[in-house]
Amino acid sequence: MNRIKTEGQQPAAPDPHLYNEDLAPARQDWNAYNIFAFWMADIHSVGGYVLAASLFGLGLMGWQVLISLLVGILVVQIFANAVARPSQRTGVPFPVICRMAFGTKGANVPAVIRGLIAVVWYGIQTWLASNALLLVLLRWFPGLESWTQVSFVGLSALGWLCFALMWVLQALVFWRGMDTIRRFNDWAGPLVYAVMFALAGWIVWQAGPENISLSLSNQTLSGGEALWQMVIAAVLVASYFAGPTLNFGDFSRYCATEKAVRRGNFWGLPVNFLVFSLITVVVVSGTPQIFGEMLTDPIETVARIDSATAAVLGVFAFVAATIGINIVANFVAPAFDFSHVAPEKISWRMGGMIAAVGSIFLTPWNLFNNPELIHYTVGVLAGLIGPLYGIILVDFYRVRRQKIDLEALFSSAEGSTYHYKNGVNPIALRSLILGGLVSVPISLAPLGDISSFAVFFGGGVAALAHGWQSGLWRRGAAGKPVTSRP
Repeated sequence: MNRIKTEGQQPAAPDPHLYNEDLAPARQDWNAYNIFAFWMADIHSVGGYVLAASLFGLGLMGWQVLISLLVGILVVQIFANAVARPSQRTGVPFPVICRMAFGTKGANVPAVIRGLIAVVWYGIQTWLASNALLLVLLRWFPGLESWTQVSFVGLSALGWLCFALMWVLQALVFWRGMDTIRRFNDWAGPLVYAVMFALAGWIVWQAGPENISLSLSNQTLSGGEALWQMVIAAVLVASYFAGPTLNFGDFSRYCATEKAVRRGNFWGLPVNFLVFSLITVVVVSGTPQIFGEMLTDPIETVARIDSATAAVLGVFAFVAATIGINIVANFVAPAFDFSHVAPEKISWRMGGMIAAVGSIFLTPWNLFNNPELIHYTVGVLAGLIGPLYGIILVDFYRVRRQKIDLEALFSSAEGSTYHYKNGVNPIALRSLILGGLVSVPISLAPLGDISSFAVFFGGGVAALAHGWQSGLWRRGAAGKPVTSRP
């Protein structure tokens, strides 16, 4: 039987400046399948498809790619399990958990960093989904071609129509709350699987089994080169999921048990990702034989199918998947993060809508079409994700030894466990700066493959800095004691 969090586990006298119903301990009635569906929504996307295809094009043999994928996704699973625990135990979201390390006010720093990254990618993903819808409309209604000749702020009239439709659809799903988001993801992920299996079967039938390969490269690496590319592939996988995994507590907080979280992570990450990757390489490897060129975009692949109905169904499935990942990775996160900045004034729904409206003013189509701008803008913010991991995890598992004072998470009283200095822990901020001074330059500099390690370098430096300043590894020193509420 699922354990449901009761009202008795709520903080007794929360500070209204730190508390609202959305940030409070949540009802815990999710199961392993809901977490599995969360990862399906995150993986079954155009981005996940392109990532998997690119790894099979590194010049590695099929078994080498699969080992790299497995290692990378197991790293993601380890971090997902680690990030999930404090939120599952308390029922509170990511920014509230950050109060343990950064302080009740200082937690706004990691919250805003994660929120801004999500806003940028929310706009870009919404535009990509609307672009797929535009292709479908042009195929079914060629007369709409004239609507593409008129543009405003860099986007055609038809583009604006499709973007507005995608924007509204996502907002409607989000506005109905986390339960609706859970139900949407429960069917969106399996729907993409059905389309992918059907597409793979059609590709094999059309191209012939002899033209299907687990390598998408014309050359095969060996020796040290192959080993290095395997390491790079594993790091790319781990880095790709770094953002959604950081705020995974926003979802694990709803789980009835930690065992359910771990089971959902197992089926949703290593098992699901490997199966999805295998289907992807089967589809991509058959496209040169059928279409005369290798297609790594699933929407473009299904759009070229002779049957208009089949093409539309395929594109619809990937649009649904894009909506799913966008809500999961880029809508829920800023909703909690922006609500955390002013809980008494900004609700979860309002926080999400602030992100959604902000994404329009970013004109994501212009941002996406300027690789240099997006590289530097998002690169600086993303470079701080690694240090946030290092600080939050070393603080919870080593400094505090997994003890949580639930009352103190919502208290600004002087002397409260997480009050520090006026609500800010200077140790965490110094550690974030030190980690960022390492990870941001590495992520932005033209260092080739080394740039892929920015998350890990920054996380390691920040973790060491935070642990050392908090008293770990120093003779005669001890971390600040914390109390655990029974």
